[in-house]
Amino acid sequence: MFTHRAKKHENSFVLAALAVTFTVFLPQPAHADSIMPPPVPANIQVPAGNKAFLVGHAEGTQDYICLPSGSGFTWTFFGPQATLFNDNDKQVITHFLSPNPFEADAPRVTWQHSQDTSTVWGAGIASASDPDFVQPGAIPWLLVQVVGAQDGPTGGGKLTETTFIQRLNTSGGTAPSADCDLSTDVGKKALVRYTADYFFYKQDD
Repeated sequence: MFTHRAKKHENSFVLAALAVTFTVFLPQPAHADSIMPPPVPANIQVPAGNKAFLVGHAEGTQDYICLPSGSGFTWTFFGPQATLFNDNDKQVITHFLSPNPFEADAPRVTWQHSQDTSTVWGAGIASASDPDFVQPGAIPWLLVQVVGAQDGPTGGGKLTETTFIQRLNTSGGTAPSADCDLSTDVGKKALVRYTADYFFYKQDD
């Protein structure tokens, strides 16, 4: 038979166990300051006053079309198609080409958040192919400046504070070296697989 003292001890143990359980399962806060981009060539460093707040690991394609160029023909880039994942392999962003409503619908590379559909459009302002950083056969690393941002339809704004984006740690994605030599090749498309890490920056408060 339990004594009053034993019952009180049992209750204290249950409360302590519950406290531990709730501590374990409470959502953990995101630590934006823990996002540390790798070293990059000087020309694609993000200007001072901005900090990384989000990173996505992209898997997709760099898309090219064979078009006339001067007296010959060349593979011409016409946009990316990629999905960005977080460190837990959960989809967070889609990446594609779309018209930017803030530039009279000029076509721009686009990132749209998978949860709240907030969207940013970017223009590349610098690139780097330095072999000390970029793998052989990989597309360049990029610095992209945001030239348009839009909240999602329900007011979500997970991306709209973005000021700059870096494309880093690339592999693959370069244009083919053949099959765009004749007039009969015009219009051919090549979807070349690539991976990259995209680092999103916002103003440092």
